[in-house]
Amino acid sequence: MRLSRYFLPVLKETPAEAQIVSHRYMLRAGMIKQASAGIYSWLPLGYKVLRKIENIIHEEQARAGHIPMLMPTIQSADLWRESGRYDAYGAEMLRITDRHDRDMLYTPTAEELITDIFRANVSSYRDLPLTMYQIQWKFRDEIRPRFGVMRGREFYMKDGYNFDLTKEDALHAYNRHLVSYLRTYERMGLQAIPMRADSGPIGGDDTHEFLVLAETGESEVFYDSEITELKFGDRAIDYDSVEQCQAVLEEFTSRYARTDETHDEAVFNQVPEARRRTARGIEVGQIFYFGTKYSEAMGATVSDKDGNQVPVHMGSHGIGVSRLLGAIIEASHDDRGIIWPEGVTPFHCGIVNLKTGDAEADAACDKIHAALIALGLDPLYDDTNERAGAKFATMDLIGLPWRITVGPRGLKNGVVELTSRRTGESEELPPEAAVAKIAEIYGVA
Repeated sequence: MRLSRYFLPVLKETPAEAQIVSHRYMLRAGMIKQASAGIYSWLPLGYKVLRKIENIIHEEQARAGHIPMLMPTIQSADLWRESGRYDAYGAEMLRITDRHDRDMLYTPTAEELITDIFRANVSSYRDLPLTMYQIQWKFRDEIRPRFGVMRGREFYMKDGYNFDLTKEDALHAYNRHLVSYLRTYERMGLQAIPMRADSGPIGGDDTHEFLVLAETGESEVFYDSEITELKFGDRAIDYDSVEQCQAVLEEFTSRYARTDETHDEAVFNQVPEARRRTARGIEVGQIFYFGTKYSEAMGATVSDKDGNQVPVHMGSHGIGVSRLLGAIIEASHDDRGIIWPEGVTPFHCGIVNLKTGDAEADAACDKIHAALIALGLDPLYDDTNERAGAKFATMDLIGLPWRITVGPRGLKNGVVELTSRRTGESEELPPEAAVAKIAEIYGVA
């Protein structure tokens, strides 16, 4: 992509309504534009990152054996009346009436709808276990939407639902989701800590939130510092193995880590004082086991091995896809702009032409651009006539992790400059070597 042909409406000044770093940088970098309170249009740069995050989630859900689907954003209120949540949910639910005076709602979550799909199609224990998920827009009518995509009214979310014959089977599904989420967040360059949490309107006793530590987090969190030293890494795991998934759960949840809603000061004080930490955290996902809450209320039963009709055990598991963009920026930025981790960057690297119109510089940039594309990479080539300082400022603001700078002076010596956005370190390399190094970083060499 050439910047001269791209839609990137960057802002030099910070909009007055932006109160936190992610909101400021997403507006300034031309990633989003507010349509109304808590509702945003996703502009090309923001949309690219949204899709990167979504693809990682799909890949890790497939690895865990979960099946993608798509449900509507508008649901019938009758299903929610069956579960008892229609009146209990509160003012955050956007209730609407269609032209036939039927009560409808804009979905904040989909336990009822997926349970209705299940009960209409599954009747035997032989069809279990089953986990299905979607990535779909949701709506919660926040009374005071703020902080951009971090607390908007419309948001993009992965929500998954497991159906199992027994509690033991459902808790394995819970553990399987925990493992897949750890992999997912680490691929995005995040350390998301599973913390014992409150179930809220979804219900259930077993639930963990995944929180990213950040000064602007909405939750106060209390944790044993040892947990921040844990990494899942590239270890192989058999998602069908109860023992392996249980071992990961115990590894990542045995140390104290709780949100303010479930904090227990007496238990926390048993952690050695040197390891006790208090911070702020951003919730980016949550997993629930809630047993037969919905299956009993809505008649979602299967015949067991003895022919008895039994309600299935269920859980739900969410990742805030759009919220993750804000969380990544909150965790990875400096005073010049965003610093994207390689796993989610909108473009793999930037190419800056210091003298657009110079035949040698143009030819060198074109060749680098073509070479990266031939390797399956996606560079952003700044071929505009802006001055060098403005080009560097834009690249820093939008946060591409690597920049190749091409100018007549360097080309006379046969080199270009390769710069790391995260460290600021630069090295001079022949153009072919710079391309090779970018390819090696992204594993396409």
